Amino acid sequence: MLKDLYHKIYGSYPSEIVALTKAGSNRQYFRLFGHQTVVGVVGTSVDENKAFIYLSRHFSDKGLNVPRVYGVSSDMRCYIQEDLGDTSLFDLRQDETLVESAVALLPQIQYLGAVGLDFNRCYPVSDFDGQSILWDLNYFKYCFLNTSGVTYRENFLEEEFHKMAARLSANPDNTFMYRDFQSRNVMIKDGAPYFIDFQGGRRGPAIYDLVSFLNQSRAAYPDGLKKRLISSYIAAASKFTEIDSTKFHESFMEFSLLRNLQVLGAYGFRGRFERKPHFLKSISPAVSDLARLIAEPFKDYPYLMEVLNEMIKHENRVEESFKKAKSSLTVYISSFSYKKGIPADASGNGGGFVFDCRGMENPGRYDEFKTLTGLDKPVIDFLEQKGEIITFLENCYGLVDPSVECYDNRGFTSLTVSFGCTGGQHRSVYSAQKMAEHIKKKYPHVNVKLIHREQKIDRIL
Repeated sequence: MLKDLYHKIYGSYPSEIVALTKAGSNRQYFRLFGHQTVVGVVGTSVDENKAFIYLSRHFSDKGLNVPRVYGVSSDMRCYIQEDLGDTSLFDLRQDETLVESAVALLPQIQYLGAVGLDFNRCYPVSDFDGQSILWDLNYFKYCFLNTSGVTYRENFLEEEFHKMAARLSANPDNTFMYRDFQSRNVMIKDGAPYFIDFQGGRRGPAIYDLVSFLNQSRAAYPDGLKKRLISSYIAAASKFTEIDSTKFHESFMEFSLLRNLQVLGAYGFRGRFERKPHFLKSISPAVSDLARLIAEPFKDYPYLMEVLNEMIKHENRVEESFKKAKSSLTVYISSFSYKKGIPADASGNGGGFVFDCRGMENPGRYDEFKTLTGLDKPVIDFLEQKGEIITFLENCYGLVDPSVECYDNRGFTSLTVSFGCTGGQHRSVYSAQKMAEHIKKKYPHVNVKLIHREQKIDRIL
């Protein structure tokens, strides 16, 4: 479908189509090369696609930094949009000036973007009202709290949920609420921030987006920077509306609580139910953020505070026992040359993973790298600057991590992961090394044995 849509727009078929790494959603992204390099999107929800396409064109007409939509299939299941590159603000989050510029641009999409916007075309609802807030709170309850094993009185909890929903929806703003404004949804093109993934936006409180951005656990913005970002946001938003600084900071704290619970609900669903590694890794930092947030309890929600503190204690106990536990599992990670055959599985269990690294450019074809391996900095720099091996490994991690967890939980003793290339010297060595380091960092209690077969390196991490 994307090939035909590309042909319809440009009069020729794309010379190459490359799948991009999936994030949390069910949409699939592809980079299409040819007459013009663009990004193709295949979405499973037509209504969600319609919302994004409408919002993108509306914001583009107002001169806002969003990807332009070049074409849409007749069934609305796929569309082609501007290619903003691969660099997100999350990748450059150490550049505080750049982070500050993105936050200062946010009020434009919230206030200017709301002018003339038909909120009835938003997805899945037009407004972030009391009902939406209750959905978020129950998302947390069913997808995270209930997985923690903490018991609670549901009627007491629901009473405080309804109280929070009523308070936070009491004074609705006629602004566009991005809904998921965070550094991974800001791309950097030619040094400027561009906003993506706003298809879940709707009419709602503008402050929610700033809360979402600053409370992104894995971005880990320093407290000093957070204070500057709040000041920058207030200064930028004040061009559109009058802001009471005291009320702003009070609302910020309460929306921080709501957002933190919503995020934990998402991590519970995407991580504990769908077993997506990125979300599982994010749970511990988010729980730590919640603990800091409620260190000074919210007096209006005493029962919720009691339940959350019990939940945090439980999560910390689980995390600590996980770190201390000794695993019977050993993950054997090898690099090898296809010319000499795939490594034998010494355990006799068979199975495991074999990844072919030959689809990426070979450093061994260049004289300056012929005597080096994937452990040497010049080769590492060459591979990482090309970038394709980074995406390759992210996909490998996504496949291997769930098996490590499953094997570990079931008491299995052996899992093999092998990376092959032409000579077993550059690409496979780099990949095996990175996989071993990744597993040891993420699962420190698991035994990791690294074997670079052709380099005659055999060691335990």
